[in-house]
Amino acid sequence: MVHMKQKNQVFDNVLELVGQTPLIRLNRLTADYKGDYLAKVESFNPGNSSKDRIALYIIEQAEKQGILKPGDTIIETTSGNTGFSIAMVSIIKGYNCILAVSSKSSADKIDMLKTMGAKVYVCPAHVSADDPRSYYQVAKRLHEETKGSVYVNQYFNQLNIDAHYHSTGPEIWNQTEGNITHLIACSGTGGTISGTAKYLKEQNPDVKVIGVDAFGSVIKKYHETREFDEKEIYPYRIEGLGKNLIPSATDFDLIDKFIKVTDEESAHTAREIAKNEGLFVGYTSGAVMQAVKQLNEQGEFKKGDKVVVIFPDHGSRYMSKVYSDKWMNEQGFFDSVHEEAAEKIQYIK
Repeated sequence: MVHMKQKNQVFDNVLELVGQTPLIRLNRLTADYKGDYLAKVESFNPGNSSKDRIALYIIEQAEKQGILKPGDTIIETTSGNTGFSIAMVSIIKGYNCILAVSSKSSADKIDMLKTMGAKVYVCPAHVSADDPRSYYQVAKRLHEETKGSVYVNQYFNQLNIDAHYHSTGPEIWNQTEGNITHLIACSGTGGTISGTAKYLKEQNPDVKVIGVDAFGSVIKKYHETREFDEKEIYPYRIEGLGKNLIPSATDFDLIDKFIKVTDEESAHTAREIAKNEGLFVGYTSGAVMQAVKQLNEQGEFKKGDKVVVIFPDHGSRYMSKVYSDKWMNEQGFFDSVHEEAAEKIQYIK
């Protein structure tokens, strides 16, 4: 699935650029922390997110098994990134693409999906997973109604885990020369953290794997109790993090613990990453870095630790959200503690 970068730097198509993303040291944000902090920056994938890995892997597996034929339709539920990756792969490989998207996804993401040739159904975000209007149920219905279609179903697809087991995990192990002590990653479908953790723990069972969850999501409590508690569920703003159901693409046994982060702090931390490290990353990257802050305050890290965090996507997907002063203000995220950028813009008349 993941191709080695060619020496002559000429590629047959964009899919050959999937994987082999860089590990970049975080310097200013972690200057006072014990240990070495490295970000796996997944926006270096051609579709600007880690979801390129699963889109390419799952589609190529379906081709090998004879499930997908030229002209067939690929259907998926997505908060935006997986949809973009599937649409990109579909263009190159000659498939139609239908996507059921949560209304929580930014307008930017939805516009990008349409630009990539996908047919998009926008579904209400704050309904239960079994509601016929939920993006899970809409995707299932479209799959049943569309002849010659394949439903990727990333939340319940073992291949989601396998994609990261075969790519992200080995890459991080090799890039850290086997010295990684902590993996910290957001958990939505759970494929990224589970597949990466599986590979890393096979190499060294002592690697500590910490998942990041959202307030309003059931994941952390389920990990601790193995009970699905509906009372944990309430609306929250971060896309692609946490869930109101239990995805089978999450292997909870591979994750040592979960930590929850708030919408507000994650949004401000995303902005801090840009301002301090020069990395323009998405909302979930802010969430994972916020988790590092909280873990540092709890005394999680010690001298000599090598901590890898996964930054899943690019900041350009959130221009109408966390990087919009207007949106941040509407959410009540600005206060005296967070001086903001409006005064930095000078209009010359």
